[in-house]
Amino acid sequence: MFTDKDLEQIKLKGISEEAIENQIQIFKTGFPWLKLHSPATIGNGIIRLSNKQQTECLRLWNSFQNSRCTIEKFQPASGAASRMFKNLYPFVNKGKNKPTNDYERQFFGKIGDFAFFNLLNKTCVEHYQNNARQLISMGRYADVVKALLLPEGMNYGSLPKALLQFHRAVGGVPHTPLEEQLEEGAQYAADRYGRVHVHFTISPQHRPLFEQLLAKRIPALEKVWNVKYHVTLSEQDPSTDTIAVNMDNTPCRDAQGNLIFRPAGHGALLQNLNTRDADVIFIKNIDNVTPLKKRAISTRYKKVLGGYLINLHKQIKKYLKTLDKGNVKPAILMQMLAFAQDTLCIHDDATALMNSTELAEWLHHKFNRPIRVCGVVPNEGEPGGGPYLAYSADGSYAPQILESAQVNPDAPIAMQMMAQGTHFNPVDLVCYVKDYNGVKFDLTRFVDHNTGFISIKSNDGVELKALELPGLWNGSMSDWITVFIEVPIQTFNPVKTVNDLLRNMHQYE
Repeated sequence: MFTDKDLEQIKLKGISEEAIENQIQIFKTGFPWLKLHSPATIGNGIIRLSNKQQTECLRLWNSFQNSRCTIEKFQPASGAASRMFKNLYPFVNKGKNKPTNDYERQFFGKIGDFAFFNLLNKTCVEHYQNNARQLISMGRYADVVKALLLPEGMNYGSLPKALLQFHRAVGGVPHTPLEEQLEEGAQYAADRYGRVHVHFTISPQHRPLFEQLLAKRIPALEKVWNVKYHVTLSEQDPSTDTIAVNMDNTPCRDAQGNLIFRPAGHGALLQNLNTRDADVIFIKNIDNVTPLKKRAISTRYKKVLGGYLINLHKQIKKYLKTLDKGNVKPAILMQMLAFAQDTLCIHDDATALMNSTELAEWLHHKFNRPIRVCGVVPNEGEPGGGPYLAYSADGSYAPQILESAQVNPDAPIAMQMMAQGTHFNPVDLVCYVKDYNGVKFDLTRFVDHNTGFISIKSNDGVELKALELPGLWNGSMSDWITVFIEVPIQTFNPVKTVNDLLRNMHQYE
């Protein structure tokens, strides 16, 4: 199947021939469907904290920040913003010259409300000798879009979301998501010494732009927030790329005959996450940010989730230390089993038939894993994954974040469960990645490799199949301890399209 030239290309990628052959086999057979037990709902996999419980979580998080433990924000930031502007691309590549639908009319009608408006005006004048509103009045809508999206203009169609001007801050100064995430770090992730550790995953071609913006903005942000930033950057490992195939599952090649590889989705970032050495790591999407004036509720609930995690880890550590001593009394084992079932929502019918030794081993295995506490919001129709209770290969079922593509569309009961889901996954995670002895887990040991995705892409107008690795917050964390906490919808403010920036939560006033 592979020539010597192919094998050399594969070797340079850092991928084994066996791994490539396994990927091609997956294209042929597909991934197995996940078996659902039920949607996660309040009282059945999702916890709704009382005001008193939230206050206690805030106290616990404040205490943790003042301990000797380490905290980091892990920020996937390599994604290009091209999809944000997909509704505007007809003005660039299809010769469209006037708005014909409500989306386009909203964009041009409220163009002055975007934080990037001043930069857009400057760019329009440089290229077309008229500002954006003047061009619009002249019917030159396409020129405005070209100034915004094309490389010779602002290049927003190719830049990562992290570097776009999203919001107006104090005095009308534009802020990017990168700056907003740094500010958030100062608000809830500073340690006892005032250090804020933030790690961004980036694309190699954008590294200079990230480094320039960080060098420019960090000194001022450190003065404002009275913190010291420790910012690190990493790129996706080429060895996590996956081979692309034609529609008949044969390896896809470019015009020069080289094999075509593609980035394997956000699941490939597990390798980047696995290099981080903090005790507690916050993870969220780069575009889920708001201006400072509207950030209080989001900041509060980050601390609430953090405090809940700290309490959870403390209890699990206590149980594991007890199990290590051996000869645990049956009553204590039953107490631990109740905690696994009622708090962690881990269920396995086989536990009813286990003797004390077997149950102690089962509990130790289930407790000694990375922990993630996930904020989930009421489902208001946003596309994406959600919280469910799903079965694992060992026959137990527990909380999982699932995408619809993981569930058999021809299974009526499973589809009914998906439809009954009440909450949505906004990617609002806080994780404990060290074991009860303080040793960092090897996160690659907790992946369900049967939870990837096969998608249809295009290369120079030719359809091909692409393989995505198990997603960072679903399959890559499939064997973690997972707890769902309900958080307010106000904490979830994604920017999927440019017009989302016109929503109230993204406007300064």
